[in-house]
Amino acid sequence: MQAPTSLRIRIFWPAGHLIATLDDTPTSQALAKALPLVSAARTWGQEVYVDTGLAVSRETGAQDVAEPGTVAFWTDGDALALPYGPTPISQGDECRLASPCNVLGRLDGDPGLLATVRDGDPVRVEFLDA
Repeated sequence: MQAPTSLRIRIFWPAGHLIATLDDTPTSQALAKALPLVSAARTWGQEVYVDTGLAVSRETGAQDVAEPGTVAFWTDGDALALPYGPTPISQGDECRLASPCNVLGRLDGDPGLLATVRDGDPVRVEFLDA
């Protein structure tokens, strides 16, 4: 039997949830070992950060500009970074992250749903049951 090449997770907050598909990366593997996790959301413009308590290294290919719906890991803040629109440092409509982040995968649904996350909301990240 072949090992899966992707991981599916569910991200819950009081007003909704989204499912994400993560690629098989060193950071995704580290995150998988830490699941499930619950943390308070932090918002920054149209981006949600979720503290993970994980310390991982910046990977080759880390990006500071991402598409809406990208699931990234902010190595400077040990947090999942979920951009869905411009941040305070964006140029135009881009999703500019605070610093280069490891790209883990993509949200499967509408990233605009993240607009319902409020700063301080409890967020739970867990495996999606197969």
